[in-house]
Amino acid sequence: MERSYYLGLAEAGLRMPIGTHLVLQEEPDHAAVLLDGERLGEVVVRTAGRFNTPLAVPLMDLKLEKEAMLAARSIAAAEIDSFHFKELPADAPDFELTPRMRATLEAIRQVAKYPGLVPMGMGIGPFSLMTKLISDPITPVFLAGTGLTAHDEPEVALIERAMDLGTELILRYFSAQIDAGAKAMIVCEPAANLVYFSPNQLANGYEIFDRYVTAPMRRIKALFDSRGVDLVFHDCGELTTGMVQRFAALDAAMLSFGCSRLLWEDTAWVPKSTVLYGNLPTKRFPASQLTVAEVGRLARELLDKMQATGHPFILGSECDVLSVPGSESAIMAKVEAFMKC
Repeated sequence: MERSYYLGLAEAGLRMPIGTHLVLQEEPDHAAVLLDGERLGEVVVRTAGRFNTPLAVPLMDLKLEKEAMLAARSIAAAEIDSFHFKELPADAPDFELTPRMRATLEAIRQVAKYPGLVPMGMGIGPFSLMTKLISDPITPVFLAGTGLTAHDEPEVALIERAMDLGTELILRYFSAQIDAGAKAMIVCEPAANLVYFSPNQLANGYEIFDRYVTAPMRRIKALFDSRGVDLVFHDCGELTTGMVQRFAALDAAMLSFGCSRLLWEDTAWVPKSTVLYGNLPTKRFPASQLTVAEVGRLARELLDKMQATGHPFILGSECDVLSVPGSESAIMAKVEAFMKC
């Protein structure tokens, strides 16, 4: 898409949540839908219609890449959530798309049949995938920040090997989504934050952050550029200004940050060719302490402050809005509050 397309959506005052999970959970057999690409695509189409947006956002499920990596190592499905690698061989396995991935591709093809909708893809970033593969990623990231290399420290070697393998898998999956018809890709790097990177080390420089986060993202962006696909970058973690500056340099069509950031202040670092998206506290929408009236107030405040900056902005959620059993109506009421304020 031309960059002017996203700028036009912002100029028109588009508001939207990342809300596919809300609509999916309305299906009585929603678990079965996940494996039925045609039905999953229809859920994405209905979600776009429900929230009056041309951006057809897929389900934000960041477990698919780990499942594919473990399936290539013949790890049982029941062990996937809790499994962590203690070593990784030098050879790269022949990754195959899982049934969930194949359903996602078919869903993108289904969305692409609808004129006026932008079929979007979705996937996890390399650093965040690595943190799901290793039981303690924080220590080796810190050790690397002290100057230790993969030759010095086996733990550093393990995370870097996991990053290498994960990046290749991610690039392959993104390419498959583009082949299926995705015109924009949402790349989620929620682990690229202050939980995993030492603030003291960052105060002395961003060398490790650039090596583990920025460099792999540039490979992904190069793929998108070569295929004429737009980057929508999402990170809802606890971020520093230095991190935001590096994400802004990716020249994404849209940047999505969580509530650790004051978006009106981040306009100082983000070029006006990139739309800022977010960042209402939707992770707290299931909580009764956050009322519908308060959501409306926060939405108006964010709209007013972003309008004052003159930066292109789309009001939305800080992350995907999850449906919680027993709280469906309350969550949807809060979504409607910011959509209509």
